[in-house]
Order: sequence, then C-alpha cells, then structure tokens
Amino acid sequence: MIPSPKSITVGVPREIKPQEKRVALIPSTAGELVRRGHRVVVELGAGVGAGYPDEMYKSVGAELIDSHEGVFAESQLIVKVKEPQASEIPLLNEQHMLFTYLHLAADKQLTEGLMNTGATCIAYETIEVNGRLPLLEPMSEIAGRMSSLVGAYHLGTQNGGRGTLLGGVPGVLPGRVCVIGGGAAGVNAARVAMGMGADVTILEVDLERMRFLDVTMGTANTLYSNEANLMELLPRVDLLIGAVLVHGAKAPKLITRSMLREMQPGTVVVDIAVDQGGCCETTRPTTHENPTFVEEDVLHYCVANMPAAYARTATQALTNITSRYVAELADFGVEGAVSRFPALAGGVNTFGGKLTCPVVGEAHGIPADAFSV
Repeated sequence: MIPSPKSITVGVPREIKPQEKRVALIPSTAGELVRRGHRVVVELGAGVGAGYPDEMYKSVGAELIDSHEGVFAESQLIVKVKEPQASEIPLLNEQHMLFTYLHLAADKQLTEGLMNTGATCIAYETIEVNGRLPLLEPMSEIAGRMSSLVGAYHLGTQNGGRGTLLGGVPGVLPGRVCVIGGGAAGVNAARVAMGMGADVTILEVDLERMRFLDVTMGTANTLYSNEANLMELLPRVDLLIGAVLVHGAKAPKLITRSMLREMQPGTVVVDIAVDQGGCCETTRPTTHENPTFVEEDVLHYCVANMPAAYARTATQALTNITSRYVAELADFGVEGAVSRFPALAGGVNTFGGKLTCPVVGEAHGIPADAFSV
C-alpha cells in the first residue's frame, strides 16, 4: 500500500566540491515543495554561483541556514548535485534520503562510506527509463558540447597543444576529431566539432545506433569501435573525445598507455567518462582550476564535473528533470515513490546499510541486490 503524503524537510546544501557552482534546486522548485506542505532549508549562498541569490529562495518560502552541517541535521531529504565529499559523509545517517549524482562504480571508498551511514542514497545516473538515463542526459549533453570547445582551446600552442585549428582555413585541411561513443555525450561532441568545421569520426558498437548517426549527423563519419580501427585512427587524430558509457558501471579502458604513444605530440584527449573512472588508462580526475596534465606527450583534459563551468545552464537543465522526482520522494518517501514510479528503484544505490546497485557491486566485489519494495 502506498503511504499518504506527509510533510518533511528538504535540504539543499551548498556544493563544496572544488569549482562546483551548480545548485540542486532552483527557487521555483523550492517554492513548489513549500506549496506541497514541505519545509525547505537552503544553505546561504547555495544558488549564488548559478545566478540564484538567497533572496529568491526566501521569497518563495524556503528557510536560509548559515551552517552546512545544519542543513544535514534538519533535513530528511538531502538534494545535491555532486557526490558527498569526505567531510559530508559523517553528516549522513539512516534517517536520510540523499538524491544526487554518485558515480559509485568509480569509487569504492565512497561506496563503503555511504553504506556505513545507513542512508538511502539515490543516484541520478542509474535511473533508467525505456533504456535511457533521463537524469544523466542533460549533463551528458553539456559535457559533450563542452568537450569539443575545451579540446579546440587546448589544441592551441600556448596551451600545450600541437597548434591545430579544428576548422582549418582555405588551403589547409581541418583538424581531425575522433569521438568514442555515439550516445548523448558523443553526439553533442560531434555536432559542435562539426560546427567548427572539423573532420569528425564517431566510433560506436551498436549497429542500429550507427545507422541513426549516419542518417542524422550529416558529414560525420561512423566507424565500428574496436582496437584495430582505433589504432588506425590514432596517429592521424588531433582531438580524441572519450564519451563511453556503460549504465551505472565503471567505464571500460579502451585507450591504453601504449595506444597513446601512437598519437602525435601535442594532441588532446578529453575524457568525458572520468566520473565513471575514465575510458583512458592514463585518466585521472582534474578540476576546472587545474584541468589538464600530460602523459605520453598527449594533453589530457579530465575534469570530473565539466558542466559546472556553465553552472546556470547546467542547473536549469538538471532541475528540469529532477524536480518531479524530488517532489515524489518528498511526498511519499523512497518506498512510496518507487511504488508509483518503478524506474526510480534503479536509482537506489544503498539502503539500510546495504548496496542495492548490482553493477556497482560488480565493480567493487561487494554483494548487492537490486532494490525492491
């Protein structure tokens, strides 16, 4: 039996991950929760970086709190953008529902830490509807479009790149871009690269998806993704974009260190899959403050929260889709919300001290059973 709606406190802490300016609730969503009978507490300054000053939250009935710890202490439902940082894990307990991006398959320590809290942790990126990941797609689209922009920028000689202008000029061939993965991130990466005038190739393993790309992507080339085809492309590529996604699981390492040695010095790799561990063997997370490093003479851009660079657009795109789930969790709790929307069960990664996401369990060797009510 689905429980009746009841009033709870929804908390919106300020994000403390470096250079993270997105906010999990915009004022209009906070106001809607207040109208539904819930209390909403927002940490001072939580929305400022995305263009939502404190006064906007106050005007819709939300309460402002000047303590990060206080938001956690007073709330039953915590809504965030990024995974809890080390200092936030001790603030969670079995009374909490946490709704945010988690990417646990790439972080065993975080996984075990959240299990130990007893909190119900629900990941945006593992909610699957009709084979799609609707809460991940908006950020994938932004990261994809960004990847071509930041890749083109870092190809500049002054940034450590080989000095190739992706669009070329009359009499000079355009730069070559290789996108691994034809999903939401890969398609958006390819579209922006094509808009710059680059020579674009998309690598994909799903033949039906390749047919779709062939029809819709204009001048972009499609190529079956395997090691042989990659090895043929790498010596000629200026920008390599890793846009591989296995739903909820750790990203496969498709580019090895030895493969990087086939690339020309000063070429650029942008690994969008860094949140899930990266699809390049040499990937390690970076920040917007120090976004790049060099391995095997190849410049790597591996920022783990790329969309934060465009905090307002990213916040609006994210909350467009998350707001309905937040309302359901606030009204009915996790079990009631899952009863009403079964797809939400796939987002439950930890519950009652146990891991409830099998692909994360497989990544870390931890027993896990899918959540059910």
